[in-house]
Amino acid sequence: MGQPDIIERDHASTESTMPEEDLLSKAEAARLLRRIDWHVLPMLFIVYVVAFLDRSNVSNALTMNMPRELHLTGQQPNIALAVFFVPYIVFEVPSNILLKMLSPHVWLAICTLGFGIVMIGQGFVKSYSGLIATRFFLGFFEAGIFPGSFYLISFWYKREEAQTRFTIYFCSVIFASAFGGLLATGIANMDGISGKSNWRWIFILEGILTCLVAFAAYFFVSDFPSEAKWLTDAERQYVLAKTGEHDTADDKITGKDLLEFFKEPTNLMGPLMYFAVVVPVYAFAYFTPTIVRTLGYTVVKTQLHSVPPFAAAFALCIIMAWLSDRINLRLPFVLFSGALLIIGLAILITVHSGFSVRYLGINLVCMGALGAAPSIVCWYLMNLEGHKQRSIGSAFMISFGNCGGILAPFTFLTKYAPYYRTGYAICMGVTVMGLAATASYTFLISKRNRRSKLAGADKQMRLSL
Repeated sequence: MGQPDIIERDHASTESTMPEEDLLSKAEAARLLRRIDWHVLPMLFIVYVVAFLDRSNVSNALTMNMPRELHLTGQQPNIALAVFFVPYIVFEVPSNILLKMLSPHVWLAICTLGFGIVMIGQGFVKSYSGLIATRFFLGFFEAGIFPGSFYLISFWYKREEAQTRFTIYFCSVIFASAFGGLLATGIANMDGISGKSNWRWIFILEGILTCLVAFAAYFFVSDFPSEAKWLTDAERQYVLAKTGEHDTADDKITGKDLLEFFKEPTNLMGPLMYFAVVVPVYAFAYFTPTIVRTLGYTVVKTQLHSVPPFAAAFALCIIMAWLSDRINLRLPFVLFSGALLIIGLAILITVHSGFSVRYLGINLVCMGALGAAPSIVCWYLMNLEGHKQRSIGSAFMISFGNCGGILAPFTFLTKYAPYYRTGYAICMGVTVMGLAATASYTFLISKRNRRSKLAGADKQMRLSL
């Protein structure tokens, strides 16, 4: 039969609980929501900023002397980018299990310290094999950060609150992409200090920053609502009541749980949608400096002109998140972002002269890909129920989606320069596939909602569109 009927699930989860309005007044609830925002989001945001900086800063290093000093030839830089995703994909589900066992503040701090140390080591590599080794272990330690954080956030908010918070967290990707360009611009001037090239200083300084963030994460990452010590008993019961989540993080995931999850077709569409945005997200995160450089800029100006596309994407994400929570819909914003992405790619494929139009295309691609991602993640995860489904679902979505991270480094090979038609065409094809998956997901959840409506389910128990 697949996933249990949503009516039975929600009945079981809300049995013997008080209505949320009986636990706290409106004013108390509003104050608690603000406290939750400050306890849950900022530290997770900072952790993922350094995580994304550490995985993507190699794109800045590749525009400096790194390829010459490490004697990188052919597709070796692309392989170094892609190898990160092998352990990153494989270890995401086990990482979510460990996050439950050890608690979020312990596990996320350990992971952050691990990839911080690896990042410092990357600043001292002497060969291609050393670069491959550090990229592999970087993926290993970063595997749990993104799915684990989304998994944690999903238990603190109800659906109509979730999109804004998911987007704020996801904007850490955009902030890191923009900040990475600015940081690399400053570090580019450190060439030769202490006998080290500027690209080495990128890894060393950002690795030290990451280690400092890891120590802070141990003290400031919040745990699940049922475990958070900064909540009163009344506040804890209120959060559990409003989110409808009463199973605990101690519930073990069994083989039967995995089978039931993967038998449900709706659970397979979200990862496909996410894969479709990951390819252009990583392609442009890694190669925006390279693409911008084809417009005729020096190294420093290339880094500076890599920032505005991500700033535009940040503004769009915040606006769409606010609107999405206001109307409690995700689908229109996924489709709008997909349209921007397609228009941007179409411009870049067809226009090969003039700065303004091509730069507009780069901006539209970044806005479309980065705008769609948080909407897809929120839409999918908030339609899952309980620790088991969200643990499996968040890890599966991020791990499958990040298979696109293996494809992305090979979309903009130097042999495709200066027009990179093949890279843009691959991104276009993947985007169209993502829109088809979006249509399928919409059809499947609409069908389930009609079935639930006929069975007399409360509106709040149905899946969101």
